[in-house]
Amino acid sequence: MSVDVDALIALTIEKQIPLEKMISAIENAVTEAYRELEDAKAQGRAVLNRDNGEILIHVPLYDDEGIYTETEVHSPEGFDQVISRITRKEIKGRMRAAKDADIVEEFSASVGDVISGIVQQGRDSTIIYVDLGRWEGKIPANEQIPTESYKHGQRIKAFVVGVVQGEKGPEITLSRTHPLLVKALFTLEVPELKDRVVEIVGVTREPGQRSKVSVRSHRSGVSPKGALIGPMGARAKAVTDELNGEKIDIVDYSEDLALYVSNALAPARVTSAELVDAETKSVKVIVPDFQLSLAIGKDGQNARLAARLTGCRIDIHPDNPVARIEKPKPVVEEAPEVDPESQAPATRDFRSN
Repeated sequence: MSVDVDALIALTIEKQIPLEKMISAIENAVTEAYRELEDAKAQGRAVLNRDNGEILIHVPLYDDEGIYTETEVHSPEGFDQVISRITRKEIKGRMRAAKDADIVEEFSASVGDVISGIVQQGRDSTIIYVDLGRWEGKIPANEQIPTESYKHGQRIKAFVVGVVQGEKGPEITLSRTHPLLVKALFTLEVPELKDRVVEIVGVTREPGQRSKVSVRSHRSGVSPKGALIGPMGARAKAVTDELNGEKIDIVDYSEDLALYVSNALAPARVTSAELVDAETKSVKVIVPDFQLSLAIGKDGQNARLAARLTGCRIDIHPDNPVARIEKPKPVVEEAPEVDPESQAPATRDFRSN
């Protein structure tokens, strides 16, 4: 059996596979198949002729003293068909591996970034498949937002968590819950972020409900919050729409932890904030009475997100705490006076004679 060497060379150039690596893979695969034959000879090995492409089994011969003398060719009956099948399989496998490696390399450059694709229906209903063009990505159940619905044919953006070579090809893991998805979406909308005039310092998120983003500017005169919000709020709205209405609080970053916490508790207004313990990063915050519930948020969400964003322990107090009102004690009526002799209540006679 022989291989078209010119076609093999052209194929390796096109797929950027080293020729010798391809030939070595073919020889090794044929050799393994040969050694499984009952009439296989010891030390027999497949060799591909680089000139005419012929594949033969070479068996070294030795004299009585173990010195190599010559090489003979062993041609088991019907083995040419096996060689042909293995050669085709090996070439296809190497081409597929080269393609997979190319895909892994391409999408590995997108790890930590946002990517766009079209939702596809898959066999597993718990996994969302996304057509990315050359390959398909997956959004596992733990990376999906429970309040979102993903319909076939819908175009979505997702965060690339990781790319690995799996047993059945490249595995591209995507996420809709990752906090950095918010940062990546803003980077697409805000030129100042790409130019590093404005920086997103931190992001914390409860997917599908609320996110907090802290920003700062590296150029005087540039408002970091204004850059993210955009003209008429267009930039922030584009990100919110992509996240299906998730609320986003954009706050100013500060090196002063007390001020940073005050900003992070937005939209609540803070009266004062004091760093109580620098080691544990404990901050005491005073807010107006009517702002207390807003500062804490529903189920503590606003305060919880602020704590995650700043890395501080936040203790929130109202500025005018209401004094404790004790429940009034029940009034006990005194028993009427009783005449000891008659044991009847004493009465005063107002009758005239």
